[in-house]
Amino acid sequence: MRRSRAGSLGSAIVDVSRREVGELRPRSFALRLAGSEDLVLRFQISTRLQQHLGCVNTVNFNSDGDILLSGSDDRHATLWDWQAGKVNFSFHTGHLNNVFQAKFMPYTNDRTIVTSAADGQVRHALITEGGAVQTTLLARHCGRVHKLAIEPGSPHIFYTCGEDGLVQHLDLRIKGARGLFTCRRGGGTREGLIIHLNAVAIDPRNPNLFAVAGSDEYARLYDVRKYKWDGSSDLSQPIDHFCPPHLINSAQIGITGLAFSNRSELLVSYYNECIYLFDRNMGLGSDLLSDNSKSDASEKSKSPGAMDSDGTDDIPQVYMGHSNYETVKGVGFFGPKCEYVVSGSDCGRAFIWNRGGKLVRVMEADMHVVNCIEPHPHTAVLASSGIEHDIKVWTPDASERASLPPDITEIQPVDMWFGLSYEDDEEEDYSGEESIGDDDDEEEEDNDDDDDSGTDFSLDDGDDDDDANGDDDLNLDEFD
Repeated sequence: MRRSRAGSLGSAIVDVSRREVGELRPRSFALRLAGSEDLVLRFQISTRLQQHLGCVNTVNFNSDGDILLSGSDDRHATLWDWQAGKVNFSFHTGHLNNVFQAKFMPYTNDRTIVTSAADGQVRHALITEGGAVQTTLLARHCGRVHKLAIEPGSPHIFYTCGEDGLVQHLDLRIKGARGLFTCRRGGGTREGLIIHLNAVAIDPRNPNLFAVAGSDEYARLYDVRKYKWDGSSDLSQPIDHFCPPHLINSAQIGITGLAFSNRSELLVSYYNECIYLFDRNMGLGSDLLSDNSKSDASEKSKSPGAMDSDGTDDIPQVYMGHSNYETVKGVGFFGPKCEYVVSGSDCGRAFIWNRGGKLVRVMEADMHVVNCIEPHPHTAVLASSGIEHDIKVWTPDASERASLPPDITEIQPVDMWFGLSYEDDEEEDYSGEESIGDDDDEEEEDNDDDDDSGTDFSLDDGDDDDDANGDDDLNLDEFD
């Protein structure tokens, strides 16, 4: 009989016994323990990291897991010794508005950081040996830049996407950014409406593939190998689209978060709806221009053969219970084999489901909204942040297993796309490079000459401080 792998304290004790008598290899034991449901049920706040003066919009562990990077509405990035609960150092990113994403570049000794923000800028911060931070403007978007994605294992290459629909490819070894395409409904035609992008993610098993999503129902998959770097062709036609059949043609639906699993599955978090997990073979194809393709997808979902007896073949796994309509929330996996799905919620809680869709844990994590949940790269630790100005670090130290609260509410529909205001005006796409202190009025290189949709963005979270110039001297004694 097949041995059960359900996470519980009893099974964990059995695994310890099997390891001691040599029936379970150390690595297998470590993986199974790290993915144990018992650990998830024992998560509690071990540390509150307090330094920022605004909402904390992004948290990111370094590759070793000993340093946590955060970015905030205060436009600062902070590097934490999260185990000691103290700041290693903090610096001004050079952004003129709320920092939405900050990430370490791999294999740079944690000295190279890239950031994106509500000011439409993409910036590079280099922590020097002498104890200073040099920040540089790498590229611009016309509108907010919520997410960026780093090519797995690369210390140089990453992608950005913005509310202007533009997807850019950046290589830190090369001056400027390369505009790949502007995402539109109906593929790359200039007549198609621009998709205001909120999320970008790269497949860890095949870094040539990346997905973007935003203000409509589709997560779009692209293959960068189809782009010709001499500029003779663009990448605007996706190789695949993903959407639950019942959401096709939904007017008040959009996507706020994307993540790939270690098996190339695509996790998609919908605004005012649920989270869905797609296998690679669940795509709707590259061409959705014809009504027939959408009709075929809908009919497929209704047909008797749409799924096997276990219900998993053609219908994506769904994760329900959280609320997602107030902010642009991320979504992700937790566990060495992506055993769990994690997301924040408008109710101020952090939600954890197992892969099968069962809600396992709900944790009080913010007085208002939880936007980010970041898993540790090697062990059972989570970091969460949201509207409050601190970061919570969660470790499985509780003496008692938690149970689900009785008051989990259903998702309440709203009439707006989380407060974004899109106004008709002249649109520009930007890229380029500029050192801190350069004139903001300096002409920028145009990345997308064909983009003339007339869409502009009215930002409601502006911060007009002009103190973004100059370098911040830092004490790097503890960093080394």
